Formats: sequence, structure tokens, C-alpha cells
Amino acid sequence: MLEATTLIVAQTTVLLAVSPFLVGLIRKVKARLQLRRGASILQPYADLAKLFKKQPVISTTTSWIFTATPYIVFASTLTAGLLVPTFTSQTPMNFSGNIIALVYLLALGTFFLILAGLDAGSAFGGMGGSREAIVASLTEPAMILSIFAIALTAGSTNLSTVVHKTAVLEGIMTDPSPHLMALAALFIVALAETGRVPVDNPATHLELTMIHEAMVLEYSGRHLALLEWAAGLKLAVFLSLITNVFAPWGIATTVAPAAIGIGLLVYIIKIAVLAVLIGVLECMFAKLRLFRVTDLLGVAFILALLGLLFFYILRS
Repeated sequence: MLEATTLIVAQTTVLLAVSPFLVGLIRKVKARLQLRRGASILQPYADLAKLFKKQPVISTTTSWIFTATPYIVFASTLTAGLLVPTFTSQTPMNFSGNIIALVYLLALGTFFLILAGLDAGSAFGGMGGSREAIVASLTEPAMILSIFAIALTAGSTNLSTVVHKTAVLEGIMTDPSPHLMALAALFIVALAETGRVPVDNPATHLELTMIHEAMVLEYSGRHLALLEWAAGLKLAVFLSLITNVFAPWGIATTVAPAAIGIGLLVYIIKIAVLAVLIGVLECMFAKLRLFRVTDLLGVAFILALLGLLFFYILRS
């Protein structure tokens, strides 16, 4: 019990601490590639501290949904992060079928965020909510299929078991085709779910293009801080999924202090490399037009489905 509690506290601390760093790193990479100095990598921490000190402004026309949504989104995203192995293959919330729970926890936050956008009564919130509903309905099936392609190899829907077996090279297929297809699908899903280019642009406030920003436009103060922190947490969760499900090398497979220390260092390096890659891609590609986003997400679903089909073909 004490070990599980310690692991929960440690992983929660790591996720909360590293999520603003990832956002700041992506912004810094983009600024450098655009020949700008850019803000410090630590700027997101200062932004969160400033927002937490401010009182939120709440419209009199909103209901309890608007006020409760930031807390629900933050709590559901953080709980989803506890289902994903980070620096150790043992997750704090370790149970069979936690892949399904992960998807539904992320969907819960998205659902309430859409409701909050509608509850504010603004045209922007309703527009962003409808767009987010379309994106979510296409990304969630692709996300489940892409992780299942790896789960079938490990013979379990428990993320800890999947990551542990992959890390110790137990039951790994020699043909990498299903893994590469599932990896490509999950990477596209990660860009869409976290509101990154080419699906969305977190730096824009143009009403014709924004999705996530349109839903949180009415928030301020500590409510906005919770939503911004939750967005960073969501990015950290997806980067953790990509690095540890498909490339878990270096992750601690035991609870020895030395192994955990090495696993934490390797984990930070891996997600930082992915964050740099995302920053580079955002400078190389423009945001897609809305009716082209469904085509990209359709590609992700097809890649994930092909990964599953290739798995069964190669097994037979």
C-alpha cells in the first residue's frame, strides 16, 4: 500500500511539473525556427502562477456546468495520466482494461468542455464545441485501435503489462509493420487531441479556425489556469503513451532507486525530443482547412486498422 501511494504521488508530481515545460519547449523551438528569440521555456509556469492569482469572471447566464468544467477536465486528465506508465512500467492505477478507461477519461473531459462552450452562450463556444465533437468522434476509435495493435502483441489490455513486455522484449513481433502503422496513427491522434498543427493552432484566436481556444474563450482567472494546465497534461499523457508503448527502452521495470532514477531521466529526454519534433512540424506545415481535417483523421483510423489486420496476418 505504501509503495502504491508513493508511486501515485511521484507520478502525479512528475506529470504536473513536466507538462508546462513541454508547452514552453514547443513554443521555444517554434520561435527559434522562425528566427525569433521567443519567451523562456519556463514562461508557462509564470503564466499559470499569474492566472491562479486572478479571480475568474463568470457570466450570469451560465450554469454550474461552466464553473465545474475546469475542475472536471483537470481531474479527469490527471487521472488518465496515472493510467499511463511514465518513468516506470508500474502504473499507480494498475488494472486490466485500463486502456479503455484511459480513452473514456479523456473523452469525459472533452465532453464537459464541449458542454461548457455551449453553456456560455457565445457563438464562438458553440462553434468550437461542434468542431471538437467532430474531431473527438474520429480520433477516439483510431486511438483505441492503435493501442490495441500493441496490446494484442502483449496479450493484455493493461498498459503496465504492455509496456513491461515490450521493454523486456517479451512476445515482440519481428516484423515492425503493425507497430509502425499504429505509431503513425497514434501520433496523428495526439496532434488532433492536443490541438496542435495541422488540426488546430493553439496560438491563434481567429474565429474561423480555432477549435480548443473557442471553447475556453469565456474563461479567466484560476478556471483558465486549470484548463491550460489540463491541456499541457493531456499533451504529456499522449507523449508518454507514444514513447512508452512503442519505445519503452530505458523505463524502470523494477522499483529499485537506481532504475527509477534512470527511467525518470530517460523519460524526460524522450518526451522532450518528441516535443521538439512537434515544434519542428508546426513550423513546416500549415493548419489544414476544416474539411481536410476529417481526411487526416481518416488516415489515422485506416493506419490503426491496418496495423490490427497486419498483426493477425503475420500471426497466422
